[in-house]
Amino acid sequence: MNNYPIATVLGLSGMIGRYCGKILANRNYRCIAPSRNSFTAGFLKTQFPPGALEFVPFNINNLSKVKNAIENSSYVINLIGTLNESRREKFQSIHIDLPETIAKICQETGVKKFIHMSALGASKESRSKYQQSKFLGEERALNNFKNTVIIRPSVVVSSEDRFTNLFAQLSFSPIIPVPGNINYKIQPIFVNDVARAIVKAIEIKNNEGSIYELGGEKTLSLGDMVKLILKIIGKKRLVVEMPMALAKIQSVLLSLLPISPILTKDQCLILSEKNNVVSGSHSTLKDLNIRPVDVETEMEKWLWRYRSGGEFAKV
Repeated sequence: MNNYPIATVLGLSGMIGRYCGKILANRNYRCIAPSRNSFTAGFLKTQFPPGALEFVPFNINNLSKVKNAIENSSYVINLIGTLNESRREKFQSIHIDLPETIAKICQETGVKKFIHMSALGASKESRSKYQQSKFLGEERALNNFKNTVIIRPSVVVSSEDRFTNLFAQLSFSPIIPVPGNINYKIQPIFVNDVARAIVKAIEIKNNEGSIYELGGEKTLSLGDMVKLILKIIGKKRLVVEMPMALAKIQSVLLSLLPISPILTKDQCLILSEKNNVVSGSHSTLKDLNIRPVDVETEMEKWLWRYRSGGEFAKV
């Protein structure tokens, strides 16, 4: 097993990381997973052969253990990110400072390649702090380690996501509001296709410094995406646009609650800007020889639980 490639994967226990881990295990990678709580991430052990997955402590304010892990790795993958800022988690530290520090460690330790997860729509000119921080994180990573590869996915869907499950849950109401801009375009992509792209970006040669924009085959408006979810669960509901002004007020009120907000003021800014679709200015799934699966077919595999009769509903 000592001859197998070793990868340090930050965020292995997250939604994308779990799928990425399965592929890496099937490719005979040994993985080192920095984790704040290895106990809660213990389920990942079932995806790997005995001894092929090692946990190390992760502390964003002290990355000495992570540095030791990277020193023993050929590849590094950073999947850590947050959609919402909190008192503990800030865009600056997670999206900008962390990838910069990891890139510097990769440069010092002779890592072969650093794969950094960003987001489609990352832009320095964006009014959104999220999109700005994602762009600056890319910039810092690329400037500090030339063998960095950037992955920018559109909206990622899976059985664990907060997007499809949220709107399916909202189907209890006869009216489903879509905040901000019902015509905002997205290219939803299944999580396993993103994981496949990450691993392929490691293995493909001469792609250092590349940016890959990942989008599914279908471009849908937010309104059409919600209608597709309703179609899959067999419910007829009125889908309406919530005015942006009202969405912003709602986001401010929700931010006062001690729970993860459904919508933030920053996300309202994203919805008021350009669509979340592949720009055509960078590499795509085609450059990785990956054909995305049909998201509707995949969504049917987990959204059935929201049908009126669950798995026993007529289809």
